[in-house]
Amino acid sequence: MITRIRRIPARSSPPCRSACPESVLDRPESESQTCDVEQTVASRLLLLRFSGDLTTKAKATRRRMISRLVENLRASISASGRAGKVLRERNRLLVSLEPPDPEKPNAPTDEEMAQRLARVFGISSVSITHSIEWSSVEDILREGAAFGAPHVKDRRFAIRARRVGERNNVAISTGDIERQLGEILRPLASRVDLTNPEATVFVEVDPDQAYFFIAKEGGGGGLPLGTQGRAVSLLSGGFDSPVASWRLLRRGVEIDYVFCNLGGRQHEIETLTIAKRMADQWQPGTHPRFHSINFDPVSREIQAKITTRYWQVILKRMMFRVAEAVAASRAAGAIVTGEAIGQVSSQTLQNLSVISEGTKFPIFRPLVGNNKDEIIEESKRIGTHDLSAKVGEYCAIVPSKPATHAKLNVILRQEARMDPSVLAEAIESRTHFLLNDVDLDAWSAEEISTREVTKTDTIIDLRAKPAYTTWHYPDALFLDFLNALQAYATFDPKQRYVLYCEFGIKSAHLADLMRREGLDARHISGGLREVKRIAAKNS
Repeated sequence: MITRIRRIPARSSPPCRSACPESVLDRPESESQTCDVEQTVASRLLLLRFSGDLTTKAKATRRRMISRLVENLRASISASGRAGKVLRERNRLLVSLEPPDPEKPNAPTDEEMAQRLARVFGISSVSITHSIEWSSVEDILREGAAFGAPHVKDRRFAIRARRVGERNNVAISTGDIERQLGEILRPLASRVDLTNPEATVFVEVDPDQAYFFIAKEGGGGGLPLGTQGRAVSLLSGGFDSPVASWRLLRRGVEIDYVFCNLGGRQHEIETLTIAKRMADQWQPGTHPRFHSINFDPVSREIQAKITTRYWQVILKRMMFRVAEAVAASRAAGAIVTGEAIGQVSSQTLQNLSVISEGTKFPIFRPLVGNNKDEIIEESKRIGTHDLSAKVGEYCAIVPSKPATHAKLNVILRQEARMDPSVLAEAIESRTHFLLNDVDLDAWSAEEISTREVTKTDTIIDLRAKPAYTTWHYPDALFLDFLNALQAYATFDPKQRYVLYCEFGIKSAHLADLMRREGLDARHISGGLREVKRIAAKNS
C-alpha cells in the first residue's frame, strides 16, 4: 500500500508580483530577504523520479514494478537509521523523512539519504525538495523567491522550470516562471548565467503542486531489483566481476555471489568485503548470499592431471560447474562473469566458447566488449574500486604458455583424467553467508604480514625467474609459486620464513597455508614496491 501525499497548502501572503520586488530588493542587507514569508527551512522531503525503463512499461507491469520499488525504498530507509515514509504523487515518488534522532549521532543527513535512495534501482534521480500547493502563478513566484534567495545570493544563477504530468492540466507558462522569478532574484545575485551558473533554482509544476530544489542526485536507473529473477555471479575480488554484477543488478536481477577461493583466508575476507559493499549499497530489499568454496584441492588436481597449457581453461570450466550447482540450489536462472574478450589468455573467443560448454546454464558476460580502463572507471562509480585495487587480479595457476585456441574435444579428454569426486567434495563442503547479516569486524584473519625483515629470516621470492634475475631482495631464495605449493611441506619448522611476490597476493596465500601446517611464515603485503622500500631501509 503506497501512502498518498498530504497536500501542503500555500502560505498566505500578499501577491508576489506586487509585494515581492520591494521586499526582496529594497530591504537592508541585515534584514531578511524572503518576499514577506519566513525563511524556508531545510526540507526533509525527497523527490524521486522514475527511470525511463519504468515509464515505458504497460500500466499493469509498471504498477507491479513500482510496488517492488517501494518495497526496496522502504528497506533502504529502514537500514539507514532514519525514519521516513514513501509517498506517491502522480508519476513520481516522494520520501518524507523524520528529523534525525538526536540519540543516533551517526544517522545520515538529508543529503546522505538522497545519495542512498538514488542507489535504489528504478530511480533516475533524487532531489531534496520543498513542496507547496499552488493556485496561481503568484503562489509559485512567492515561494520560489523565498526558497531561492539564500542559494543565489552573490552568485551567478539560472532558473529552470518545467511542467510534469498532464500538461494540458497545467495552465501555466514555464517561460513566464523563469523570467519573472529571475527578475525577482536577480538583484540578490551577481548576475544571470544560463550557460554556466553557480546556482540553479529548479521548479517543477504539476496540476496542483510545485516543487523547488537546487540539485539532482543521479540514480542508478534501470529496473527495480527483484523483478527479473535471480542469477549467481562468479566473484573474484578484482575490478571486473563486481562491475558485471552491478550491471545485472541494474536490470532488476537479484545476485548471489560465488567465490572459488584460491588465495587463502585473506583473499576470502577481501572478496567478502566487496560483496558486502555491493549488498549494502545496491541490493536493498533482497537477501543476497556469499558462497565460498575452497578451490585448492581442485587446483592441485588440475596441476597433477592436466597438461599445463590447458590449466586455466579447465579451471574456469570447474568454476562454472560450481556456479551451476549453486544456481540450481538457489533457483537462479543464469551465471554472471566479468570476462571480456581478449583481456587475458583464457578469454579469447575460442576459449570462451569452450569454457561456456562446461555448463548448461545461460552465461551472461556484461563486460564482454569493454576495455579495462572503462571497467575500472565504472568500478569507481559503484564504490568497489578502492577495495578491488587492494585485491588485484589473482590466479594460482598461470602457465607460461597457455592455450589460446583450445578445442572442446581435447579439453574433454583432459578432464576425463580428473577425479570427479574432488570437485564434488568442494561443492558439498562450501559455506555461505547472508550478506545482510555479515559482521566484517568478526572476520579478522590472523595477521600474517610483516614490514620487518631480519638477517636470520629465510626470504623467498615467489616471482618468475626473469623477474627474480632482474632484481630481488638481497640473499632472497628463488622458488616460484607453483613449486613452493609443493615444497613447503619439507620446510624447517624451526625457521622463520618471509615471502614476497609481485602484488602480495600469492605470498599471502602461501603464508596462510604454511602457518596452517605449523610453520612460522610471514609475507610482505604491498608486493614488490614494499619489498624494495624495506630493502632500501635495511641497506
